Amino acid sequence: MHRPTRLGQKGRISALLLAGTLLSVSGCSHEEAELDEAARPPSSQVQAADEDGFSDDLLKLPFVKPEDASQVSLQLLKDKTELSENVALHVKLPPPTNRELEDSLVRIVGEPEKPLVLFRSKALAELGLIDSSPGDEFFTAFTKFDTKEITRRIEDERTLASGKHGQTTEKSIVFDGRVPTGISQGISFEEGIFNGGKPQPVTFCPSAPASTLQGWGESLFITSPSVVLNPARTWDPCTGAGTQGGVWTFAHLIRQMATGSGFSPEVFTQRWLEMWLNNYVVNGDTVQHRASGMFNQVIKPWATASGVTATMTSTGGIQTLTLSGPLKLNIAPFRLLAIVNRLDLGNTTSGPSGYGGRTVSRPTDAGELRFIFGIVQPNPWGAGSQSTCGLKPATVIFEYGVPITGCSNVVQWAKKWTTLNTFGGFNASYLSHLQGLTQSVVLADSAPSKGNQNAINQIRTNELPFGNQWEMREFTLTNENPSAGTDTPSNGLLRAHTVAQTPNDAAFPFTTSPTVSNYVLGPVSSTLPSVVGLLPNNCSTAHNVPYSFAGLNFRGGNSLVPSTLTHWKATGASGASAANVCARHEFSLNTCSGCHAGDTKTNFTHVSTTGIPVTLSRFLTGTGPGLGWNVADTQFSGSATWRFADLERRWKRLYEVAFCTTCTNISVGNPGFIDQIGEIGGVVPLDPVDPIKDPKFPVGPIKDITHLKKILQVRSAFEGPSEEVSTDFIRKSETFVH
Repeated sequence: MHRPTRLGQKGRISALLLAGTLLSVSGCSHEEAELDEAARPPSSQVQAADEDGFSDDLLKLPFVKPEDASQVSLQLLKDKTELSENVALHVKLPPPTNRELEDSLVRIVGEPEKPLVLFRSKALAELGLIDSSPGDEFFTAFTKFDTKEITRRIEDERTLASGKHGQTTEKSIVFDGRVPTGISQGISFEEGIFNGGKPQPVTFCPSAPASTLQGWGESLFITSPSVVLNPARTWDPCTGAGTQGGVWTFAHLIRQMATGSGFSPEVFTQRWLEMWLNNYVVNGDTVQHRASGMFNQVIKPWATASGVTATMTSTGGIQTLTLSGPLKLNIAPFRLLAIVNRLDLGNTTSGPSGYGGRTVSRPTDAGELRFIFGIVQPNPWGAGSQSTCGLKPATVIFEYGVPITGCSNVVQWAKKWTTLNTFGGFNASYLSHLQGLTQSVVLADSAPSKGNQNAINQIRTNELPFGNQWEMREFTLTNENPSAGTDTPSNGLLRAHTVAQTPNDAAFPFTTSPTVSNYVLGPVSSTLPSVVGLLPNNCSTAHNVPYSFAGLNFRGGNSLVPSTLTHWKATGASGASAANVCARHEFSLNTCSGCHAGDTKTNFTHVSTTGIPVTLSRFLTGTGPGLGWNVADTQFSGSATWRFADLERRWKRLYEVAFCTTCTNISVGNPGFIDQIGEIGGVVPLDPVDPIKDPKFPVGPIKDITHLKKILQVRSAFEGPSEEVSTDFIRKSETFVH
């Protein structure tokens, strides 16, 4: 399943983000990193490659010099600014989409309500405001930095190096979006360099625990029977083992979600299931009913097991469900398969990218927590075995937005997940700790600003048995209004929602749609880096599939995939240029159907439904720790090979956030600051993704250093709110949803 790019349509939202470090392989050598045996799994645990792809050793990727991989530096100021800022935060910005801004001394990122103005570091050094610049590509923001963060960072580095969290490695895989592109190593924080007023690089961990299958299974993608069949917290509808209504059951999650809805949990669930019984329309896309499959394989057997009668009648083509009593939630036919930590999705919190073009800043959060359930049809119900379970190729995923914000809070959340790797297995202490983490997210009233005050972002379903094709649907506690472009949290029942980043596949066929091709070669391509380089490097995009495109309803209400693995094509591409290859791949990979089919060579589920413990797809595992899964581009033969190792990436991100993230406070400006910059320079150095409505000043570069000085002088008059952010919160924009 994958994640949408939304939330926060209730007006423009905060402009700052806890994000993944911006990494680049530009200028890297072809030196190969040595093989680190600590990251290698036993051969019996590595999935075999086949004709659709092949596995390779990630530790033999090109070596990236640490100083080239570093994108952020901190520098202690001799004197505080008028806003009491004590540290210069230097960021290596990616090239602007608007090439006219390449030589600008000033850049603006963020959103119009909270613009963040950055100054070219080299110019500040020329003015004597900083001792030295870390490089020509760096821009500077001023921050209020608590030097206690240095002590914490150094102590955390020592903790990791001690081996408390497992055997360590100094090698770090460099990712461009999801694609592993190189090997580097972090730079230790040197207090002496910082206190001496010199730029101190702030990079990923200088050493970190080597990823292992055990580590993945304890803190990232938890599938162990000790958890998903834990008798105190789960109930198995196939065998009857466990505790009905336990904290990791479907029943518990639904009861918490229905609180405040105005409906009983049983009716809340029934109304959700009834959405499969009749056609419904989402953004102009008619989602066809799957009444027979849903009724005969889920509702009726569940009703019988609940001791009630279920009937479905048709009047004028409308199906009506009648139950003689409520479905018993405690015996729901949804069997827990996995608990998933998606801290990595904290860098894709949705909301308009606003000013800043390919450099964005979005709200800081702790990503998602997910529960994956498989659908079963036990016979006998709650008294059988695995062989009588009636396993179906179908999953239901509860995807919660973790209700934690602020850099230091997110760091503590991440540390709590790494603690799971220190218990030595799935013992009582481990289970109690994990329960504390999950309960803090799923309980009623945990998210006051969301529908039913519940933290759920969306429920996704992915199933084959109810129809003749794999289908994905999405449901939320929001009122989605495609014509107005809004998606507002709302109390009540679950509602059907468009599927993220995916066009209406009935109106726009996968391989022949000129509209899709125009979208790929237009809006998607326009968000690519100005220089793509050697594929697959530097190939991430920042597109967001809109509700409408070219005057047509575009985003789909569901996603259907035929039995043959498929992908989306850009039929109008004149050739396999780097830009065409990148744009098509990035678009297709981020659709439901591309991610779950041709572009990853996955049989439409990344989690198997054939038993417990489940098997994970090669897209997730890369075939094992330290290995990557390679798939040739599906449209342009021979143009590129795409490498996937998503759990490796998530592992790296977890420990970066927990132990090697440095927090600071930054003051953004108010909207009047943008106009004031225009008054001073006659132009504003904006690089917007979307056209600016009624701009007062043309977009353009500020090249006169006297204009830069004037902007610095008036900056304090336009001080906006101060927000706690990670020092790597300014990053290259990318589409990153599943």
